Amino acid sequence: MDMQEIFPGLWKDGKKLFTQNLLQGNTQYARSIVRKSGKEYREWDPYHSKIAAAVAKGLKTFPIKAGSKILYLGIASGQTASFFSDIIGKDGVIYGVEISERCMQDLNPVAEARKNIVPILANAKTPEDYGWIEPVEVVYQDVASDDQSEVLIRNCEKFLKPDGIAAMVIKARSMDVVKEPREVYKQEIAKLEKHFKIVEKMELDPFEKDHLFLVLKWK
Repeated sequence: MDMQEIFPGLWKDGKKLFTQNLLQGNTQYARSIVRKSGKEYREWDPYHSKIAAAVAKGLKTFPIKAGSKILYLGIASGQTASFFSDIIGKDGVIYGVEISERCMQDLNPVAEARKNIVPILANAKTPEDYGWIEPVEVVYQDVASDDQSEVLIRNCEKFLKPDGIAAMVIKARSMDVVKEPREVYKQEIAKLEKHFKIVEKMELDPFEKDHLFLVLKWK
């Protein structure tokens, strides 16, 4: 086994991605568990996480590290967030906004066990509803709606630190089922470029069809 740290807190062995398990013995959401030198690593499946898919495809800018404060819009049941939780450790925090009460039921026990995830039942379109959260270094957006870009901009205006990074997934089919995905990407990038510098962009095929991953820096 030849595990190399490709970003702080994120390892690669061949094509497999791993994070060091914050909760030793907890295998939830891990594709497999590997133990090495007394440490436990969880395999992160790029077919079940958009940012893992981007890393698997060669992403160069990975904004999450130990101690990061993250606003996660559309956290769902906490699958991807559990790997963020491993990376940020006990000194970091994830504020996870989710509109679905059903997803929240799954997220709550994950947050309770991990201690660095704060579940927030709210609509990411109205950030004033959770205006109490602190400024963050990273805003990560995985919301399926036709106003994804506006949602990201609104939240970054309110919560992203001046030198912070935003990352989002443009879901072409959630925005327009008829229009060509690349036309949708172009239209959304034009909106985002008024507020952000595009640091990196990457289509996620074959892991996720008709999805574009973006890393953005606030202007």
